[in-house]
Amino acid sequence: MTSPGPGGPTPLSIDPTCRIEFGPGRIGQLPALIAATGHDRAFVVTDHGLRAAGVLEPVLKALRAAGLEYAVYDEVAPNPSTANVDAGAARARTFGTAAVVALGGGSVLDAAKGISLLVGNPKATAADADELWEAADGLPLVAIPTTSGTGAETNGFGVIEDTTACRKVYIGHPSVKPRIALLDPELTLGLPAPATAATGIDALVHGIESLASRGANPVSTAYATQAVTMVSHALPAAYRDGADLDARAELMLGAHLAGQALSLSGLGLVHGIGHALTAHTGTPHGVALAAVLEEVMEFNAPAAQGPYEQVARAMRLAPPADGDWARAAIEAVREIAGAVDVKRPLRTLGADRGMLPAIAAGAVADAVTTNNPLSPDHTQVLDILTTTY
Repeated sequence: MTSPGPGGPTPLSIDPTCRIEFGPGRIGQLPALIAATGHDRAFVVTDHGLRAAGVLEPVLKALRAAGLEYAVYDEVAPNPSTANVDAGAARARTFGTAAVVALGGGSVLDAAKGISLLVGNPKATAADADELWEAADGLPLVAIPTTSGTGAETNGFGVIEDTTACRKVYIGHPSVKPRIALLDPELTLGLPAPATAATGIDALVHGIESLASRGANPVSTAYATQAVTMVSHALPAAYRDGADLDARAELMLGAHLAGQALSLSGLGLVHGIGHALTAHTGTPHGVALAAVLEEVMEFNAPAAQGPYEQVARAMRLAPPADGDWARAAIEAVREIAGAVDVKRPLRTLGADRGMLPAIAAGAVADAVTTNNPLSPDHTQVLDILTTTY
């Protein structure tokens, strides 16, 4: 924060994230953007679903038209594991030096960062993630998100699954922060409504948790406030009509701004629980967040009155008659989650009651939870999980 103390305002050091190319049809600029990284070959990381849906083909067409040599790894799983990243890295090493082009949602972008880093460190595996933060540089990355939610194009780390330890691990390095984020909302027009809801809620949570986090600062607050405004407005519209390009564009840029915010401030307990729930049940990330969002906000409210007022005002809510802006924000979030039909009880997500203590323990141990405005203990997180069960 920047509250003046004995030594004056707290200093800030802001590292600009990446070059941003935003707008419909921007995918045509991809060959020039690859050239800007210093490479004339591309290793494309994506998933089977995007190939089947026809989203990959315009990317490959642009590369072929420019005469760029490329290879494709399309086997990224919805919750990529260390083994998944290792397999992609092996394929990339065989192809050789190139720019890595990550085409997909957060899972693809996260896996691509790990793949890029492992190519630059040929003796390493994804299981070595904790030791790779000071490793050699990875390959340069161009990120092309096909969902509007994760903000993974704004940072240099990925969240992948260690299936042996049943936990999420962070793999990253400054060199794999994308050099360029290519934000083309036309690529999201075919995204089904449930995926639009889940990824859009993720973006909304990023904005809310950034505002309330212990790491919030004036720059992250500016990004997060605008993100909450744009996402809260555009998400219901994009959910209702997936072909609404204006809504898709607003949602994509809002999600990107939310990613910019979280990269500066960090997140909080909603993500701590979400990571643990996904690790234990395989629940999609945004659905896991939605399961506990309002309940965590209620837990945080005593320590987050100011930030939640910022959330409510960013959503353009009318002043509440009782002056309780936090309650107004929580109810507005509940209304949005209902409008996009994304909230589910934990019992429908593959969690049984016997699992809840382990999920709570994982949430408390997660690094993001230390950034929450209130520090929860195991019992308090277990209470939240029991309430949402």
